[in-house]
Amino acid sequence: MADITAAMVKDLRQKTGAGMMDCKNALAEVDGDVDKAVELLRVKLGKKVGKLADREAAEGTVQAYIHANGKVGVLVEVDCNTDFVARNDDFIAFAREIAMHIAASPTTTYLTADDIPQDVRDAEARVFEQQVADKPENIRPKIVEGMLKKWYSEVALLDQKHVNEDKHESRTIEQLRADMSAKTGENVVISRFSRFAVGE
Repeated sequence: MADITAAMVKDLRQKTGAGMMDCKNALAEVDGDVDKAVELLRVKLGKKVGKLADREAAEGTVQAYIHANGKVGVLVEVDCNTDFVARNDDFIAFAREIAMHIAASPTTTYLTADDIPQDVRDAEARVFEQQVADKPENIRPKIVEGMLKKWYSEVALLDQKHVNEDKHESRTIEQLRADMSAKTGENVVISRFSRFAVGE
């Protein structure tokens, strides 16, 4: 069984425009063979992936959000395939929505759960294990697993529901990204972000 790395998932996402979990599952199914994973996604997801395959997300936009109090600000880079989409009002509004979400989510540190270094995961798991030390031994691993999953959704951007849940119908950032990709017909990738807060 091949070790599926975050870099492999990112590479496949950029080649196909498919969602992160679709890419991860496809890579697992074909034992890490990227070419076979592209083929598998094209079969499973149809024409949408075929159009995006091998198209590099080399265009895009950098958008900023500064909170009204002037104490929190965010820069986010969202990439796509063409300059035409990069200048599109909906695409720019999407990038701004992502920046606003990050500003309102101070625990957001990583883009995906796969980006969390193993030593950080292990340290968090040890803390959770100590917190459930009084629970029956046979159920402790399951409880810790649930606590880790919740923690991932607090620190990994794509796993989070947008803070404006009513407007976005409780959809995750990854689901919103996939929606924008489908709407534009391009490979939309949230590449990186930085959050600034006075005194932090």
